[in-house]
Amino acid sequence: MKKALTIAGSDSCGGAGIQADIKTMTMNGVYAMSAVTALTAQNTTGVTGIMEASPDFLGKQLDAVFEDIFPDAVKIGMVSSSDLIEVIADKLDQYGARNIVVDPVMVATSGARLIEEAAVETLKARLLPLATVITPNIPEAEILTGMTIQDEAGMEQASKALYDRYGCAALVKGGHRINDANDVLYSAESKDPVWFKGLRIDNPNTHGTGCTLSSAIASNLAKGYGLAESVERAKGYLSGALAAMLDLGKGSGPLKHNFALKEEA
Repeated sequence: MKKALTIAGSDSCGGAGIQADIKTMTMNGVYAMSAVTALTAQNTTGVTGIMEASPDFLGKQLDAVFEDIFPDAVKIGMVSSSDLIEVIADKLDQYGARNIVVDPVMVATSGARLIEEAAVETLKARLLPLATVITPNIPEAEILTGMTIQDEAGMEQASKALYDRYGCAALVKGGHRINDANDVLYSAESKDPVWFKGLRIDNPNTHGTGCTLSSAIASNLAKGYGLAESVERAKGYLSGALAAMLDLGKGSGPLKHNFALKEEA
């Protein structure tokens, strides 16, 4: 069985972060493992507290995974400080990790900032160059490139700029700001922007969509699919989880990650 590791923060309401990653990886047919970067107190209405893991303890978690059950892919989500990013980059280098998907989480769906200002520079310098693919939304792509993205042409320019700057493939996600669910990928495979059109699903419950997409991409890379096919399959899974129309919580609720389960255990 193929294995995938998520390195991210915990979400106490289960819709995003480690919990969403494990659900997604399981539903996409890989064995899920985790290294927790932070505990968060959050629900569908917002984040009320963050308690980071120490760099030493995060390193021990990563050693425990890589020395015993080596992952076929790694997804990296919320990492809020430079010290933690440094540890992750060192360990990925040390163990020769492969199929690395970085979701540069900076702001929660509720608007809460999830990364320190100085950590953004460390993320750029240490982590993004190790990635197979990064999956920023438009605000994150603007922070990483310094560009203002106003249309689909701007998304294409940003994806190429990210590829040129960091040497990794870049999937810039449209979302509701520019288009409904169309994302653009620039990678060494094509050397041209490749668009992935998404289904228009009128669902206000989008908590954890970024975590879910990046984890599904990592799962498919772990299974041996190419990057473009992994993105296509991941978007199909995300569409199914949104279309199931789960409605929980008082704010932007979670997805139904287990929509494809046919029977209960």
